[in-house]
Amino acid sequence: MTLSHAVVWTDHHAAKVLKFDDENTTARVIREHTYSTGQHGSAVRSEHEFYAELCDQLDDVGQVFVTGSHTALADFRHYVDKHRPRTAARIVAYETVDHPSENQLVALARKHFVAAERMAGTPTSP
Repeated sequence: MTLSHAVVWTDHHAAKVLKFDDENTTARVIREHTYSTGQHGSAVRSEHEFYAELCDQLDDVGQVFVTGSHTALADFRHYVDKHRPRTAARIVAYETVDHPSENQLVALARKHFVAAERMAGTPTSP
């Protein structure tokens, strides 16, 4: 089943991806990858693999709204802009939020998607 919208809540250790349409919602949690190595740059490798897996989860979604802590959003946005331009093009907004419930995330995302569609001139239902 392909759902048309997604909202993501992320920090540097985990991400919750909620895909939804008018009738259905699915949830998935993605955890960071950790490696016990003394190699320099292993944290960057872990972060890139975490963000890559998160982006892979968004490949089948038309519009994405990303939320989370300020630094996690900045890091994710930098990764997406540099490494995943097709994913970046489908992100309608980023917003710093604390730890909302799944229902709060979906409601907040719906507001942003309606606003984005109106700005693009796409008719929306009232």
